[in-house]
Amino acid sequence: MTMAIEGWFAVGEDGVALLGTRCAACGTVCFPPRRDLCPNPRCDGDSMEEVRLPRRGRVWSYTNACYPPPAPFVAADPYVPVTLAAVELDEVGIVVLGQVRDLTVNELEVGMELELTSGPLADGPVVWMWRAVP
Repeated sequence: MTMAIEGWFAVGEDGVALLGTRCAACGTVCFPPRRDLCPNPRCDGDSMEEVRLPRRGRVWSYTNACYPPPAPFVAADPYVPVTLAAVELDEVGIVVLGQVRDLTVNELEVGMELELTSGPLADGPVVWMWRAVP
């Protein structure tokens, strides 16, 4: 399996997990993961520990991409609009953008609970995605 972005998420027997980092000094959680200084301007911490982020969250915002991306990105042919959602992760409160699987913008609403899954992009690599909670 080819991952779209190495080191940002993992797919295993226990499901999909976003990989973030937490500052050892102040507890600030980041995604994508950082390997250097804490991004909190009030913290001078320089030790970021890898953490698995919560798999569920609530829709913060959403939209659809009605036009195919320009080259060098690969779009499906024929192009089908892609639904995107910014999801505020439970417990950590950060917002992560991702493609939504099997839902249209007409089926989404702010505050709706979604969970992490994965799926292939048009050119084959696997990426994290959001789906309705079963």
